[in-house]
Amino acid sequence: MHILLIEDEPETATYVVAGLQQAGHEVVVSEDGRTGLLKAASENWDLLIVDRMLPGLDGLALVRMLRTGSISVPVLFLTTMGGVGDRVAGLRAGGDDYLVKPFAFSELEARVEALGRRSSNLSPDTVLRAGDLEMDLLAHTVTRAGRKLDLQRQEFKLLEYLLRHGGQVVTRTMLLENVWGYHFDPRTNVVDSHISRLRGKIGADLVHTVRGAGYCVRMPDAPSDTRIG
Repeated sequence: MHILLIEDEPETATYVVAGLQQAGHEVVVSEDGRTGLLKAASENWDLLIVDRMLPGLDGLALVRMLRTGSISVPVLFLTTMGGVGDRVAGLRAGGDDYLVKPFAFSELEARVEALGRRSSNLSPDTVLRAGDLEMDLLAHTVTRAGRKLDLQRQEFKLLEYLLRHGGQVVTRTMLLENVWGYHFDPRTNVVDSHISRLRGKIGADLVHTVRGAGYCVRMPDAPSDTRIG
């Protein structure tokens, strides 16, 4: 699952990220409410885990604004505010579940899995396509013109993110945060090296470099006002 954790306590964030990544999830961290709101509204997420007490914008207001904007991604509140009134307020604000700190990670993982099943039922698309390239998310396979391609785990994740944003320019920072995780040094060349290997496997005509901006998946004959290199 592609998860956004909005949490300002570094120890809690590190603990949650480590556990969820070990369970096979992709986790991006936002440390304040306003930045979290922007990330939540500008990317496609399978789940948001949101603290109630956040700098800049509190968790209740954040979730209310998302719901007002018709963003229906499942939300799990993770907070020290454990009173009945607090729980009711969180659910009425648009939360789907509520877990009080301190918590057992096994319970958090179970709640994440339950919300993930609910989210997948609402999002039946499991195949991504770009021209004759097809990615099956359930079978974890990629084919082009009917030929199966052998991608490594990180290459698969990179291609999935690019396909989900087909026709859009995605920056190196976006790829670092959403494919590799927030802790990577933005000066690293990991994105460029993986893009190069991915092109070698799927063909050089799908993933284009947008000068000074990032990368974009576009078919060779697709119209574009962007300078492609």
